[in-house]
Amino acid sequence: RMAAAPPSYCFVAFPPCSKDGLVVFGKNSARPRDEVQEVVYFAAAAHDPGSKVECTYIEIEQVAKTHAVVLSRPSWLWGAEMGANEHGVCVANEAIVTREPASESEALLGMDLVRLGLERGATAKEALDVIVALLEEHGQGGNYYEDGSSCHTFQSAFLIVDRNEAWILETSGKYWAAEKITEGAKCICNQLSLTTKIDAEHPELRSYVRSQGWWNGDSDFNFSEVFSLRDDHLACSSGRESLEKQSGKCAVSAQAMIDVLRDKDTGVCVDSESFLTTASIVSVLPQDPSFPCIHYFTGTPDPSRSIFKPFIFADDVKSVPKVQSPSFGDDDPAKKIPRFQEKPDRRHELYKAHEWARSLFENDQDKGQKLMRIMLDLEKQGLEAMEDLLTRTEILDPAEVVDLFYDCVDTELKFFK
Repeated sequence: RMAAAPPSYCFVAFPPCSKDGLVVFGKNSARPRDEVQEVVYFAAAAHDPGSKVECTYIEIEQVAKTHAVVLSRPSWLWGAEMGANEHGVCVANEAIVTREPASESEALLGMDLVRLGLERGATAKEALDVIVALLEEHGQGGNYYEDGSSCHTFQSAFLIVDRNEAWILETSGKYWAAEKITEGAKCICNQLSLTTKIDAEHPELRSYVRSQGWWNGDSDFNFSEVFSLRDDHLACSSGRESLEKQSGKCAVSAQAMIDVLRDKDTGVCVDSESFLTTASIVSVLPQDPSFPCIHYFTGTPDPSRSIFKPFIFADDVKSVPKVQSPSFGDDDPAKKIPRFQEKPDRRHELYKAHEWARSLFENDQDKGQKLMRIMLDLEKQGLEAMEDLLTRTEILDPAEVVDLFYDCVDTELKFFK
C-alpha cells in the first residue's frame, strides 16, 4: 500500500535568481510507476447559466467563462497534476499528509483544483481565491490513484505562479494558509513548508486549531508545526539544494530548471520501486507582458530520458492526439461505481514509443546513448529557438506557434521510428 505521499517536487525562481526578467517554474510529477500522463489542451469557452461541470468524482457549478488551459494529467482523471492557462498562470499540486486524516469520501481532488484554478483565475491570486472557495464549498477527498483495491487519500499543497508573484498554498481539509513570494527561489515538495510567514489564511484557521488543542494561542503560529504529523522537513532539502546549486552558478533559465528536474542523485527525479516521475513541466514567464509565456512538457516518464517540448498559447492551437490517451467515455472503469474494477490500456502513441526506447536503453547502451544524444540535440534546438523568440523586438505572429507543440511531438516520434 502506498501510504506515503509520492515525493514530487515543484520549483519557482524569480529575478535576480532567474535569468533576464523571467519567472521560471518547474515540476516533476511523481506518481505510481505504471500510470500514464497525457498532455491536453482545452480552448477558452463560454458556458450557459446553470450548467454543471463533471470533475473526477463530483459535479459542481460551472462558471460563465473558462480560460484556455494546457494540462499534464494522469489520463484517468478530470483534473491535472500541473498546467498553465492563457494568462500566464501556472499551478502545480502536491499530495501531502497532515495530522488530519484525508477524507475517503468523494469530493474534489487536489488535481481537480489545479484545473479549476487555471480555468477560472487570470492571475495567481485569483486562482488561489478560486481554489480556497471551492475547497470551502465542496471539500477535498477521494482516491488519488487508479486503484480498486484500496483508497489512497491526501491533503493538498499548491504552487501557484504568474508573471509577477507566486503563492504557496497549503491545505488540510477546508482549512488553509498561504505565503506570497516575489523574489528568490523556492522549492516545495510533499510536506508542509509554511511556518510563521503567512500572507493569507482561512478566517477560522486559528480558532479551529485552538479548539483541537493543537495550538495554545500564546506562541507564534507556525502552520507546519501545528499541522505536521511529526517534525519532518528534510525530504525537501535535496530539491532546494539542487536549485540553489543552479541559481548559484548563474541565473536560473529553462535549461537550468530542466537540469534540476533530471537530477536523480538528489531524488528530485524519482525512480523507485513504487513511484516514477511520470511527467514534467517547465514554464518560462517573462515579466514583460509583451512577450509570450513558454511551457515545456515531456508527456512521458523520467525526464532524464525524455525531452521537453515547447507549447505557446495561440487562438487555433493545433491539438496533439499523439500525446493524448484513448478515451473510454462512460465505459471508463474510473467513472463506473464501484470504481477501478479494471485498468484499461491508457498508453498514448508517444508513451508507447518511449517504452520502446526504454527497452533500447536497457538492452543496447550504445544505441540508447546515441538516441539520447540526438533527442537532447533536438531539445536544445527548441530551447534556443524559444530563447531567440524572447529576445526579439517584433511582436510574435501567432501563426508561427499554432503547430509548435504538435511539430515537436511529431519530430520526436519520427526519431523513434
